[in-house]
Amino acid sequence: MKAWSALWTFPSILLSAFVIAWGAEAAQFLISQGMALAILAWLQTMPEFAVEAVIAWEAGKDLAKTHLVIANFTGSLRLLVGLGWPLIYFTAAAFRKKFIHIQLEDEHSVEVFGLALPLAYFTFIWWKGTLTVWDAIPLSACYFAYLWILWKIPPRESEGEALEDLGIIPRKALVLPPMQRNAAIWGMFIAGGALLYFTAHPFLNSMLALAASFGVSTFVFVQWVAPFLSEFPEKLSAFYWARKVTTANVALMNMVSSNINQWSILSAMIPIIFAISAGHTGPIVFDQFQRHEIILTVLQSFLGFLLLLNLRLHLHEALILFVFWFVQFVVPSWREAMIYVYLVWCLVEVVRLIARRSAPEAWHALRRTFAEHVAQRS
Repeated sequence: MKAWSALWTFPSILLSAFVIAWGAEAAQFLISQGMALAILAWLQTMPEFAVEAVIAWEAGKDLAKTHLVIANFTGSLRLLVGLGWPLIYFTAAAFRKKFIHIQLEDEHSVEVFGLALPLAYFTFIWWKGTLTVWDAIPLSACYFAYLWILWKIPPRESEGEALEDLGIIPRKALVLPPMQRNAAIWGMFIAGGALLYFTAHPFLNSMLALAASFGVSTFVFVQWVAPFLSEFPEKLSAFYWARKVTTANVALMNMVSSNINQWSILSAMIPIIFAISAGHTGPIVFDQFQRHEIILTVLQSFLGFLLLLNLRLHLHEALILFVFWFVQFVVPSWREAMIYVYLVWCLVEVVRLIARRSAPEAWHALRRTFAEHVAQRS
């Protein structure tokens, strides 16, 4: 029966993704676009939080299941960067019917550098080989600092050509009187989030039942199938925006915001749930295989960060991210070798940055954004 519930849970997930995306489209004219995407990422990653919380709770009761915590966490992040980012590019290119580059705006530099902070701290976590409740403090601090900067950025102007790029529903919401407009926008967030909340668990159960019927192993399901399904709402919203070249950068930032969410606040949740379940504040200790999974995921996201420092995503960069992910997905035995591939390519990108002898575009954009909006409103 669980497999059959996919007949109603799948359409419900689709509807919730669209409703939340409409709310985020309109909300960027009430709050900053980055803050709207951060709220969107929170709502969209609720299934991922739920799955990770359940796995962390079970690992606290049975240490033999600790590897599943890392499997789900790393799998979901690698899917976002290795599959999600390139698919946004190719969706935008397909609708434009030619190869393009996705151009980011100055404001998006906050998301780009917001990804760097938790990545730097997670490199330290990989080095020490443990994840503790104390690590939750700096990881959470990274996320709240990111939100604080986004909160300082003003909303966009809701006049002129800006409204023409919106879908029918968010455009109609924005032309309502102020009280009705605000109620309509937040109503979309609440309605979409509630629908997602009540649908996510039966949706994942139905997909688990289908996976079991096809003989998919537990580890493969936890690392690849479950993250793909739990991230489905954010992928759908992102591709909804990627159809239009003018909003393809919003689609990409939707994914980056989800990356930041998972690297910081979701990873901070894991040791807390684990400690509560275990009844003590002992650390989650990583074995060699788990450390390989973590550093592979860190290097992949770091490469994504380096590629976005010029505030553009080009064809060859999308191909690199996808091919590197696809190789490790198809040939799992090559994952350790792919660590060195990612490392070498990251070094190549760093050398290119140094050879330019000037700060990257994202750094200049971040300074302008901070000076124009954050510093003046502090």
